[in-house]
This record gives sequence, structure tokens and C-alpha cells, in this order.
Amino acid sequence: MTASAWTPAPVALPLLAAAAVALFGHKVPRFVRTVIAFATSAFTAIVTAGLAWASLGDPIVYWFGDWAPRGQIPLGVCFVVDPIGAGLAALASVLVTAAVSFADRYFDDVQAVFHVLMLAFLGAIAGFCLTGDLFNLFVFFELMSAAAFALCGYKSREPGPLQGAINFGVTNTIGGFLVLDGLTLLYGRTGALNLAQIARTLGGAHDGLVIAAFALITCGFFVKAAVVPLHFWLPDAHAVAPTPVSVVFSGVMVECGVYAVARLYATVFAPSFAGFVPHARGLIIGAGVITALVGGVMCLAQRHLKRLLAFSTVAHVGVMVSGIGLLDARAFGGVATYVLGHGLVKSSLFLTAGMYLHRLRSVDELELRGRGGALPGALFLAGGLALAGAPPFGTFGGESEIEAAADSLGYGWLGIVFTIAAILTAGAVLRAAMRISFGWGPSDGEEDRGERSEETETRPGPGLPLAMWVPAAVLLALAFVLGTLTGLDRALRESALRFQDSSAYAARVLDGVVSAVPSAEPSADDGSSLPRSLLVVVLSCATAFAALFRERIPAGVRKLAVALLGGALRRLRALQSGHVGDYVTWLVLGVACFGALSALLLR
Repeated sequence: MTASAWTPAPVALPLLAAAAVALFGHKVPRFVRTVIAFATSAFTAIVTAGLAWASLGDPIVYWFGDWAPRGQIPLGVCFVVDPIGAGLAALASVLVTAAVSFADRYFDDVQAVFHVLMLAFLGAIAGFCLTGDLFNLFVFFELMSAAAFALCGYKSREPGPLQGAINFGVTNTIGGFLVLDGLTLLYGRTGALNLAQIARTLGGAHDGLVIAAFALITCGFFVKAAVVPLHFWLPDAHAVAPTPVSVVFSGVMVECGVYAVARLYATVFAPSFAGFVPHARGLIIGAGVITALVGGVMCLAQRHLKRLLAFSTVAHVGVMVSGIGLLDARAFGGVATYVLGHGLVKSSLFLTAGMYLHRLRSVDELELRGRGGALPGALFLAGGLALAGAPPFGTFGGESEIEAAADSLGYGWLGIVFTIAAILTAGAVLRAAMRISFGWGPSDGEEDRGERSEETETRPGPGLPLAMWVPAAVLLALAFVLGTLTGLDRALRESALRFQDSSAYAARVLDGVVSAVPSAEPSADDGSSLPRSLLVVVLSCATAFAALFRERIPAGVRKLAVALLGGALRRLRALQSGHVGDYVTWLVLGVACFGALSALLLR
């Protein structure tokens, strides 16, 4: 059987398994449902990884029903498999596998609906990453959002989860409408929905309709990616969502938004904006920089572990978006590595937070002071170092590639932004790990306490079952191994060169023409990335110690820090109000600003 024949499997298998569990799950024991969900997601991970490997030399194009193009006009729907899209689907499969395993011993009662929703979520993400059709991209986007909404409110009997789910549902529904509006404009302009056909029909056209479509679609996926100021739903959703759900939210769902922006710009919009690349870079990089800094500052201000990790995700999304905004193949390849590394590390950290909740009935950093066990503490410390970009974790290699691309394009200052984001987020995680594991620091603090409603999601237990700590350890180990794979950066850069070539993509999909495999030189590392990374690790540890032992900091320095940052931090905290009306207002303002800037800069 050829690799092409397996192309529908990552979508079909989870959806069929979800249907089977929905129909018969109430008739079988919980253990059977768990085995079905675990085996399905694990097998999907193997299939998607195999597809990523098989598509290294040539993207795989699969036309459903053998409805191949006639006269360069697509008559059917296709999947287009490349290493970047298939790799993201493989990451989703791995994280769902870990979440299902963890949930079996975590929840008081794992109902069949949980397995149904997780499998449907996985199938939607796989389709989202593999489809070559814009309308089906929207369909899978909505299926993903619907499953995520239900998972966020899985403990719907509690008011907290319900409110978080409503905030998520309203904001992401608006994001879906933005994508649909942009899709409609492109369809009206080209009469096509296939990405390759849209690109070829536009033929590099540059007009107001194309600019409007770009702004709407980008903002729609920015909502999913939690880009500031479209991010407010994410911390609220994480604070109340069950821990296994937070794993897939932070580990892969927001990354899908980043992937969609990169895919559509590279495939559809790049020829139209060829003469406006600096302006397009400014738009996307600007959004990324603001997101990285706001997320980092808010992360350091949290004591609720799940909100802390959620704001950390916002900050690292800013790094990803900035890398995408460079519109460079090397940066794209670095972002792909960074997404894999971040997804694995962040998911491990959320699972570790779930261990604390399972054993100690709290995710409040101060309440957990000195009560953490050795194993969760070690995992949390290692995760914090990984977020700092410590080698050889995948986050180190990915960020190094993005910074190298930024330096070559004259955006070397982005390295400072990335450093600040890493120090703030890693410092917050390390602070929490040291306080919880070693009892360091005062028993009170100035950090936000956050929500407590999620404490009903798990049954207490004196120990840590293998099904809970093994997934967290395995994910962290995979992030470590990822950074040691020789040749990975070159393979991803070659894939990114294909990913970025709109004409080659159209020729492969519509004409069946296989272009020459682009050659990418190995990373020309001058050795500066390792010292820089070690410096970030040292500064992250210093930030953690400063937060834990701030009473030893000279009073003048503390007063200066409060004067410089206190007002801004209070305003940022006030904006995270929990009121969906406030979030919608900021969403509308953010879309309006991005649209206005697009109209001014890209005409």
C-alpha cells in the first residue's frame, strides 16, 4: 500500500472511532473506551509521522474519489501532505494519546462523551493540517472549535467551567465568522476554493478585495492562536478546563492558528504582496512582538499554575508569530521545530500541574509551597529550563533558527524580544517549581490568585499512578530527543522552502508536476546561539530567585520596578476581566486596527 492511500486515515480513523464510542460506549466498561481512544490516537500518530516522512521529497496529493483536475481545474476535494502540516498532525496525535492516558486515572469518572470529543478534536485537527481546500479548512476549523468548546465545559455542572466555555465559544465563533467572511471574498474574487486554484487565479493580483480577505482571514486565525488583543479567552479557558483538555489546547490548538496564517500567506497571498513584503512583515511581526511581551509580563504575575502556563503559551505564540512574520524559509523551518518543542514541553507542564491538583487539591503556587513531591518538581524544573531554551530541547534549536533568520534579514532586535519573553515565562515556571518543591520564598505574594473552580475535576490520591506521570515524562523526553536529531533543521528548512513556494505548490496540486527538491545548506551556526541560550537560562533562574527573595532586593530597586511596571501591570490585570463583553470589544478593536493597517500598508 502506497503512502498516498493512507492520507485519509488521520481524519477517518479518529472520527470513525468517535462514532463507535458514541454509539456503543455506554455499553462497554470505561477501560475499553480508554483503550479504543488510546490505540486510535497512537496509531494516528504513527500514520501521520509516516506521512511526514514520506512527503519529505515530494508533497503527497490525494484526490478524494479520484476526482483529479481536468484542464487544470479541480473538480473534487484534495488533501496535500507536506512534512510541516503532517508533523503538526502527528504532534496533535501524540498529545491526545498522552491526554487520554492521563485522564483515565485523573477524573472521578471518564464518561464516553470525553473520548468522543477528544477523538473528534483529533480528527478535526488532522483534517485542518492536511486539507488543500479553503472551505474545508473552515469546516475543520469549526469542528475543532465545537469539540474544544464542549471539552472546555466538560465539567459543565460547575459555574466556572461554564463561564470559561462561554468566553471561549463566543470569541472563537467570531473568529470563525471572520475566516468565513474572508473566504467569501476570495471565492467571489476567484470563483475557487482550492488553495492552489485560488493562488493561480489571483495571479499576483493586488486590490482592495484581496487585502480585505487577507486581513479577515488572518485575524480569524489570530483569534485561534490567541494573539494579543484577541487572546483573552485562552487564560480563562485554561483556568477552568480540565487538565487533559489544557494539554491539547496549549500544546497544539493555538499552534494550528499560527500554521493557518503561514499556510495561507505562503500559498495564496504571497504573490499578491510580493512588492509589499516589508509592510507585511511589519504587520505580522508587530502582532507577534506585542503578544510575546504582554504574555510574558502577565505570566510572571500569576500564582495560579494553569493561568501561569496559559499566559506562557500566549508569550511563546508571540515568538512563533514573529517567526512567521519574517516570511523566510529558514524562519518557517525554525518555527516548525519550535512548535514541536513547545507543544511537547508545555503539555508536560500542564500534566505536572494536574498531578499537583490530583494529589494536593490545588494549583495555587502559594498553597502548594513546600508540599510538592520530588518527581513533579523535577518535571516542572526541567520544563522551565526547556522554556528558557536550554539545549538540547527542541525549543533551543527552533528559536536559534528563528533568531538567525531575523539577523540575516535585519531584524536582529527580535532576539531581544525573544530573550525577554523566555526569561519572563521560564522565570515564572522556575519560581513556582522552587517554591512548591523546596518551600523557598515567602508564604504570601503579589501574584494573581486566579480561579479555584477547577479543583472539583479530579479525585484525590496519595500517589501518582503510572498512567499520570509517565505521559508527562515521555513528552519531556521527546522534546529533549527532538533537539538531538541530526539533520532535522536542514530537513525542515527544505520543507519550508517548498512550503513557501506558491507556484510549485499550484503546479504539484493542479498539474501533477513535481518540482526539484530545494536544497538547503546545513545551519551555519557561528556558535553564538549556545552562549546566548545559557545566558537566558541564568537570567531566568535569577528572575525566579528575585521573585522568591524580593525582600533582599534593595528597597530603591523595588520602588523603581514598581514605578516602571506597576501601573502597566495593574491595567493588564484589569483587562483580563472575565467578562465576555469586554473580550468581544477588544476583539473588534483589534480586528479594526489590523484591518486599517493592512489597508494603509498593503495598497
